[in-house]
Amino acid sequence: MTSSDWDAQGWIEVFKRIEVKESPVGVAFSTHPPDGIARLNGQMRLCQMLKRAQEGNVFYADPENHICGAGLYIMGKDLPPVYTSGEYGAALQVYDSLRAASRLYDHIPRLDKGRNINTLLFSPLEKLTFSPDLLIVLAQAEQTEILLRSLSYSTGKMWTSKSTGVIGCAWAFVYPYLTGELNYMAILSLGMRAMKLFPPGRQLISIPFELLPMMLDNLRRMPLVLPSLQPGGDEFRRNLLTKFGLDPTH
Repeated sequence: MTSSDWDAQGWIEVFKRIEVKESPVGVAFSTHPPDGIARLNGQMRLCQMLKRAQEGNVFYADPENHICGAGLYIMGKDLPPVYTSGEYGAALQVYDSLRAASRLYDHIPRLDKGRNINTLLFSPLEKLTFSPDLLIVLAQAEQTEILLRSLSYSTGKMWTSKSTGVIGCAWAFVYPYLTGELNYMAILSLGMRAMKLFPPGRQLISIPFELLPMMLDNLRRMPLVLPSLQPGGDEFRRNLLTKFGLDPTH
């Protein structure tokens, strides 16, 4: 996505229309610290960095800012063998054995070391000065449905949700970045739940850069609430059935 494809104001207007409360966050991956953006002060987990940006803060984080090994792991750094062997996951009682816990690492998406990506940029949408690689949204179920429908409205794409019981940050950050696929996830991963960062019952939607222009265009054109779900929706559906020569009682 070129900078000319990124329409921050358009997204701000859409999120106002669908009444998203917490600020969506733009995230960019970089090989070096950016000019004009301050480094995060202190250390925290990657999921906490997302929360910090939702609260209105613009910053970048490098490996020394990470206090959680999961965040470093998905950025391409190594973990001590006690993690990847499955010992730690089994001891947490997330898994019942080493073999189950170690299999986790066969699934977790992570950056290759050769990419040399050491820096993450964060900004709430209303303060974004860079073209994001990801736009991460914290949404309620009805808002999630609207955003997912904007993915499939002009493409017919399936909606898919991927996550794991731990290292949930991999699916919010690295998976959509590497694959170009939107991912939405219930906040069920252990670390995010333990930190109590996000309200219960919400979903995180991570939109990669190449989908942003198309989805924004669809959100501007499509009904945000489907006619069948609006007042008079039953009559609307019956009229359609009649129009197409179908039984309106079905």
